[in-house]
Amino acid sequence: MSLLSVRCRLIPGASTAEKLSRTVNRFANACNYALQVARRENAWNKFALQRLVYRELRERFGLSANLAIRAIARVGKRKGHRAGGFKATSVDYDRRILSVDVEAEVVSLSTVDGRVKVPMRIAGYQRHLLRSARGIQGGQLVRGRDSWYVHLWCEYDDPPTLDPQGFLGVDLGIVNIATDSDGEAYSGSHLNSVRHRQRRLRKKLQKKGTKGAKRRLKKLSGKEKRFANHTNHTVSKRIVGKAQRTGRGIAIENLEGIRNRVRLRKPQRSTLHSWSFFDLGQKLRYKAERAGVPLVQVDARNTSRTCPACGHCEKLNRVSQARFVCRSCGLVGNADHFAAVNISVRGWGAVNRPYSGEASRVSLHGSVPESPRL
Repeated sequence: MSLLSVRCRLIPGASTAEKLSRTVNRFANACNYALQVARRENAWNKFALQRLVYRELRERFGLSANLAIRAIARVGKRKGHRAGGFKATSVDYDRRILSVDVEAEVVSLSTVDGRVKVPMRIAGYQRHLLRSARGIQGGQLVRGRDSWYVHLWCEYDDPPTLDPQGFLGVDLGIVNIATDSDGEAYSGSHLNSVRHRQRRLRKKLQKKGTKGAKRRLKKLSGKEKRFANHTNHTVSKRIVGKAQRTGRGIAIENLEGIRNRVRLRKPQRSTLHSWSFFDLGQKLRYKAERAGVPLVQVDARNTSRTCPACGHCEKLNRVSQARFVCRSCGLVGNADHFAAVNISVRGWGAVNRPYSGEASRVSLHGSVPESPRL
């Protein structure tokens, strides 16, 4: 079984919106109170914390039994976070306090003022996902700046996983968001230009500091994030679709901790820290799972310094960001493409398949074009 979150916009009336707002506020206050108790008593186990705060959450904050349990469960996931609390932005629901009528486009939610039915706006793609779901396990009520949303947690049967005839290697980067082992580059130039423009505009408005500038900053908030999210959805959909059509799995780099490992000059740090490789990896993972495409992570070390033809590994092979020149056999080509080819080969080892030259030639056929030699 797999879970997928489907977001739908809510259209509450004025009185219903007030009930939802009170529920979100009290839920956040209850979570923060339970968090204080958990820290003081070092009680992060859900059942131990429930014995300490359940009655107080019911009586002091007016939560129903299920909402109190959801608040305690959310606090239990916060273990290890030393600072910070919960903002009044969302409420968790299980299937007992949330139900959906897809045909009537109505969701029923439990609030601190009783049960309410709220009209929803369901687009065509969301309707398809909801109708094909095995069931809805719960959801999350989310308060936006000027709107309300419900994220429905839908359960699906896992599709049959294909037996891959090779792996499509994917090299993640900043100049190019991704480059696959077939040589196709998914450019990040437009996304990077948007980020640079937003960064300059924020700096200018923050320096100005007027009320109008602050209103403008508030309006711009989240715009860059939404654009990057859309770009990652588009890129991941294309990669998974290609792998599914060609009967291959997907191999990606394990980049965990890369921000701590890499040393960069100051002008490059903001670019690295705005690089949403984790979000792209998550989207690739769940889209591949939904399509029955195997996805594996491989060691990222030296993938861009190793020659895919002779295996020679040397730092000087990478002569620039885009250019690769092997110091041993003289192979010349695009560095990101060759890195993706190496990732593709490592994908076989990640699934415990015997590696052989024949298997490599089949899975990487056409990946390394004839290149000029030095």
